Amino acid sequence: MEKALAIGIAGGTGSGKSTVAAIISKKFSGDVTILKCDDYYKAQHHLSYEERCTVNYDHPDAFDIPLMVEHLNLLKSGVPVDSPVYDFTVHDRSYETQRIEPGKVLIVDGILVLAIPEVRELMDIKIFVDTDADVRILRRIRRDVHDRGRSLDSVINQYISTVKPMHEAYVEPSKRYADLIIPEGGRNAVAMELLESCIANKLDK
Repeated sequence: MEKALAIGIAGGTGSGKSTVAAIISKKFSGDVTILKCDDYYKAQHHLSYEERCTVNYDHPDAFDIPLMVEHLNLLKSGVPVDSPVYDFTVHDRSYETQRIEPGKVLIVDGILVLAIPEVRELMDIKIFVDTDADVRILRRIRRDVHDRGRSLDSVINQYISTVKPMHEAYVEPSKRYADLIIPEGGRNAVAMELLESCIANKLDK
């Protein structure tokens, strides 16, 4: 069996990575598997909720990189995996797993996809979604308050203490590894058409 085409989609928090992934998934319906790097945050059952709230989740060390790499290699080779499931409401890995079936296209969605060498090297197409910082923080506030049950103060404090400095240290510099930079994500119709054509050509080969 031919190996899956692995596409890494990186970019800052709230940049629109998941929207780009969803558009590709819809375009190549039935052929796409999506792996979310967020589900590979390390389990922290040994920490209290208060302690988990202080962890730097935007640093590469927050992720279970060996497990992520193992699962990426299996999916690229056509083998299903039981991915961990991360619960953002409690800042910890769930005790449940989710079965992820392989496809012709494997999309890997996460802020540090291009910043972690072991993950980046497995990507056949490397994408960076580049969106204005003001837009990204507003999206993050709306998402974290409405979808993840966070307080406005906690979102702002986390952004100032870890999200912004880690973006500047790891996420933004990883842009140089991208094959394609997409300003404004899925709203950039021209860039999305180019990406879809590239994927179609690689699948045809």
